[in-house]
Amino acid sequence: MLQFFYNTAPNPMKVALLLEELEITYEAIPVETRKGQQFEPKFLAINPNGKVPAVVDGSVSLFDSNAILLYLADREQKFIPTDLKSPDRAKALSWLMFIASGIGPFSGQSVHFRHAAPDPKEYALNRYDFEAHRHWKLLDDHLSKNTYMLGVDYSSGMYTIAIVLIRLVATTYQAGDSASPVAPNSHASTNWVDPPNRLTPTA
Repeated sequence: MLQFFYNTAPNPMKVALLLEELEITYEAIPVETRKGQQFEPKFLAINPNGKVPAVVDGSVSLFDSNAILLYLADREQKFIPTDLKSPDRAKALSWLMFIASGIGPFSGQSVHFRHAAPDPKEYALNRYDFEAHRHWKLLDDHLSKNTYMLGVDYSSGMYTIAIVLIRLVATTYQAGDSASPVAPNSHASTNWVDPPNRLTPTA
């Protein structure tokens, strides 16, 4: 059975959502990061970076949420175009990496510097706010013309939009809904999703 190492932060919840959508049977294993469990040798053998999420699927170990999402979608041949040379797969990978390297990090840093960083922080906040808003605007422009990030129905479009959904929920909640004026189409096209009920919050 696939093992899913997680806490209830945004990145593990992206994986949790896809696992549920794919209806994969899995064992959910909480990692209490505030107690340092991610640095225990047993976990570092799975993810040397010492972060969640991570999965073990038989002889296969993976870390980084976006690598896991792509692996799971390819494994089940669902929520991702399977033709390696198709234009749709190229688009899916482009948006996936756009979210992985752009929206996720810049939104996260924007939230951090707005709510957690000590002063002086004006330069960092301005930089990350600008880039976060720029990325959200690109996403919003795309969604103003398309129902899904990719494709025209749920099965083809949900894989990519699922990633946006969880990141949007987490960032909007923490940032006091600041994403809404910048990306109204992104905001309006998503709904709150509760973590799967088999997952228990960790401290």
